[in-house]
Amino acid sequence: MSETRVALELDDIQRGVLSPRPTPYTATYLVFRIDDRAHGRELMRRASTVVTSVTDSASPRGTWVSVAVTCHGLEALGVPDAMLETFAWEFRQGMAARAGALGDDGPSSPEHWEAPLGTPDVHVVLTAVAPDAARLEATIDRARPAYDRLTGVCAIWRQDCYMLPSESEHFGYRDGVSHPAVEGSGIAGSNRLDAPLKAGEFVLGYRDEIGGIQLPQPQVLGHNGSYAVFRKLHQDVAAFRRYLLQAATGPEDEELLAAKIMGRWRSGAPLALSPQHDDPALGADPGRRNTFLYAQEDPTGFITPGGCHIRRANPRDASVAGEMRLHRMIRRGAVYGPPLPDGDLEDDGVDRGLMFAFVGAHPGRQFEFVQSQWMNDGVSFGAGDAKDPVTGSHDGSGGFTIPRRPVRRRLPPLPRFVVTRGGEYCFLPGLRALRWLGDLRD
Repeated sequence: MSETRVALELDDIQRGVLSPRPTPYTATYLVFRIDDRAHGRELMRRASTVVTSVTDSASPRGTWVSVAVTCHGLEALGVPDAMLETFAWEFRQGMAARAGALGDDGPSSPEHWEAPLGTPDVHVVLTAVAPDAARLEATIDRARPAYDRLTGVCAIWRQDCYMLPSESEHFGYRDGVSHPAVEGSGIAGSNRLDAPLKAGEFVLGYRDEIGGIQLPQPQVLGHNGSYAVFRKLHQDVAAFRRYLLQAATGPEDEELLAAKIMGRWRSGAPLALSPQHDDPALGADPGRRNTFLYAQEDPTGFITPGGCHIRRANPRDASVAGEMRLHRMIRRGAVYGPPLPDGDLEDDGVDRGLMFAFVGAHPGRQFEFVQSQWMNDGVSFGAGDAKDPVTGSHDGSGGFTIPRRPVRRRLPPLPRFVVTRGGEYCFLPGLRALRWLGDLRD
């Protein structure tokens, strides 16, 4: 499909907003607390010289540095309250305060989060991305001048993450398959059947799908920025394996159940294109594995169940509650922790999981809507209060139903496979906005 001509200021937009991550890749999240306002502003000024824009040709291919600021961080920098009030209210509240809406209850509730996540100490998040460990260290070295010798800025948390050689996450599914096309970005989406989304769905200061423009004030601060959400999600791999083993009638059925729960075979091949058996060649082909829709071929979910993970996360053209194009997100994930050895059914006590990132201009109707209405509720999919089988906040009382003829298949109650370890709502300023933050005066 042809892309509408939209004049995005790509040289002012952080590369981490629009660019898919390289394959393979490694990444590091560094969190800072600002103890001295002047030093925090100097950090912003320096960051504007090391952050990678979409058009930056000086940075090696597949590498970038992103800098995001929380609402507490903007306060620490001295941004006036009147300006803060123009930002999305979910961002101003912070992730811990939004736990109820996000399904972060029980073991995922903020009182159990990894310190300092969820606290007012999280001010700045620096992310470095590169294709391999050696280039990641070089990228971090390139970013180090931004915070080096600033005694009033304290590094308080670090998370290293990476892509497994199989390009999968810890449950064994190929990850990073879907990426929307954005008007004016010049970056192709992963599904050629989808029309590009309006730039204002992801970048502040441009028209979105309903014709509105989200723009925190002053314009120099909000324009070309985006909101970002990062979450550290622990995965109970042993429990997931035991569940499939106990629910299946045999090895082939176990893989079929895994595919029905996710909506894709673990190779990345979608059920929509390969309903009867896995097709690893299809799963490895980025030009084919995401090119499908639901409305004509599978409206009732007999091939790809309506309540499976990928259909909840992106219903495509299926009929659901909520206009799909208003809730689309840019998602990115990277695993952390070593894999659980193949075949192990007992947990080894090692923390492993996924660092999840969302990028968009509407944290409420994008990330929070999907999390609360599509992931942790099944009404939109005709499934009552059933939750997402993979990431839902399960308590052991709800199962998963697979539509089939003549009798549907009901799986046993689901335990919670994914536990939130923490995270935060952030703002990714444009490069000019970083300089403006650096030049603030009391």
